[in-house]
Amino acid sequence: MNLLKPGDKFPALTVTPVDAEPLRLPDDLTGHDAVVLFFRGAWCPYCNAQLRSFERAHDKLAAQDISVVALSVDDEPTTRELITRHGLRYPVGHSANPAAVAAATGAFVNPDPVYLQSTGFVLDRDGRVVTDVYSSGAIGRLTAEEVIGLVRYLRETR
Repeated sequence: MNLLKPGDKFPALTVTPVDAEPLRLPDDLTGHDAVVLFFRGAWCPYCNAQLRSFERAHDKLAAQDISVVALSVDDEPTTRELITRHGLRYPVGHSANPAAVAAATGAFVNPDPVYLQSTGFVLDRDGRVVTDVYSSGAIGRLTAEEVIGLVRYLRETR
């Protein structure tokens, strides 16, 4: 398994959001800075907190032209309920194939029950990895404020 590193092109990955057309990453994010979040599932309190924090920062992220996409192995009804519960306005994909996602991105997979561990990527406007955060457990994940600060810094220093 190869972990993605800064400068790598984000691999082709299809995310199927609830009630929306599939997103082809990174192509559908081209032209925007972006955050791609893999989360453990709706049952995970740390994941819920992360997803809510990105929702609370929605206006700040939008003002900086930063797109957010999240993905888990949860089924569509579970994901729909999660979106409704937290009022998430960014695309949240469901029914991820953890082995395929891990092969493409290096994300860690919990063996039993099977789910993706928390993984986050910040992508530049060309779909290249700016930074990555891989976790093998419940903690260790991107925050919205860190992403906003990083994107601002990169834009100022370009």
